[in-house]
Amino acid sequence: MPKRVLFGTVTSDKSDQTVTVLIERRFTHPVLKKTVRRTKKYHAHDPENRCKVGDQVRIVECAPISRTKRWRVMQEAQAAEA
Repeated sequence: MPKRVLFGTVTSDKSDQTVTVLIERRFTHPVLKKTVRRTKKYHAHDPENRCKVGDQVRIVECAPISRTKRWRVMQEAQAAEA
């Protein structure tokens, strides 16, 4: 089974080797036929502490690293504007 890959924005980098990534998904409501936005935050493993707040990153599923971390940063897609 392939690993899931998600694309989102780093919202926190305060923890050591961990970043919080906000993932937004859009879908059409089945009854109202209106586009709905849902967000969810994931903790991702960042071993070199390279990601900063505002960076666009791609995260991938992995084996559990800690109680809350089941994702790791695959690549930094784009750095935040300084």
